[in-house]
Amino acid sequence: MSTGVTEPGPDTRDAPARPRRRGRRGMLHGGVALAVVAAAGGAVLAVAGPSGGGEPAATAGEGTSFVAVQEGPLSSQVEQSGTLSYAGGADGAPYPVVNRAKGTYTWVPASGTGVGCAETLYKVGQKPVVLICGRTPAYRNLAVGDDGKDVRALNKTLVDEGYAGGSGLDPGSGHFGWATATALEKLQGERGADVTGRLDLGQAVFLPGPLRIGEVTAKNGTAAVPGRPIMEALSNRHMVTVELDASQQSEVERGDPAQITLPDNRTTPGVVSRIGTVAESPGEDDSGSEAATLPVYITLKDPEDAGTLQRAPVQVRITTDGVDHALIVPVTALIGQAGGGYAVEAAAGDGGRTRIVPVTLGLFDGANGRVQVSGGLKAGDRVVVPST
Repeated sequence: MSTGVTEPGPDTRDAPARPRRRGRRGMLHGGVALAVVAAAGGAVLAVAGPSGGGEPAATAGEGTSFVAVQEGPLSSQVEQSGTLSYAGGADGAPYPVVNRAKGTYTWVPASGTGVGCAETLYKVGQKPVVLICGRTPAYRNLAVGDDGKDVRALNKTLVDEGYAGGSGLDPGSGHFGWATATALEKLQGERGADVTGRLDLGQAVFLPGPLRIGEVTAKNGTAAVPGRPIMEALSNRHMVTVELDASQQSEVERGDPAQITLPDNRTTPGVVSRIGTVAESPGEDDSGSEAATLPVYITLKDPEDAGTLQRAPVQVRITTDGVDHALIVPVTALIGQAGGGYAVEAAAGDGGRTRIVPVTLGLFDGANGRVQVSGGLKAGDRVVVPST
């Protein structure tokens, strides 16, 4: 590097905090935190002398090389490890399956079994308890004349699974009419239940489905006690959970695109579907302080890419912002100036001589160690970076 560059002292290492986004696809202003720069594999040096002028400095020294300033699109990305698993409830946890029937368990599914809407979930006294896909738990008997969200879930399940035929049953209706009763009789007859045209409490479990069975605690031949959880269930769709550093909460938003690297190194696209609101401190970081994290849930756009994996570690890259046209340099080219701000060391003509050029930082791509700059540079200019 130039003779005008010295190793950073304690004061010059305190860079401004990483700025917050102005808006989607907008430019960032201000500096990038030195801790973040270091994480990208770069060293930020401090200029001991004046920052201005762009005057030629000495030639690039041993252990350094030149790279060209690039121009083009740039994305700000967050890269984290995550966990691929089947999705559960709002907090990602499994759904508890609560029994409402009385008698003896005569069949329960094995862990990992898939159960579709209107299919048998388990049996009590050889009578099926079917899955009705809905979010309102079973809490009452249902018959002709009843109304409510649970009836709407019943109607939708009957229509979606083909039991309504040409009856004209509206899947969005919350009314239990004769068309509901007729379709329900068809379901009951097919499943081997008593054909009554009504749905008594204990004959069905209402859960968002289809489901994949998790841990099963009920055993065949044991007493079925109403009100007790007997197994856990997850949806049959995969999701990825990332524990995001709480300090990065403002960077990631619902709807941000993500790229997921599976255990076999294949990649599949996803999208941030939900961000937790409660920060947790699972343990201490390397500095001895507790690192608070927020769960971020990512839905796979192509769920079949995950195959039948029940649980696996994955790598996740979330794109949080972007610009279409930017001047881009490696983070390792940045020099922290003694008076504040940043600069780069750029080639100044023949002979390998260089000059210090102050720059303003924009969007930061932490995943690839690149940063948007403006001021005194153009595409094709060469800047000094440490040799690899």
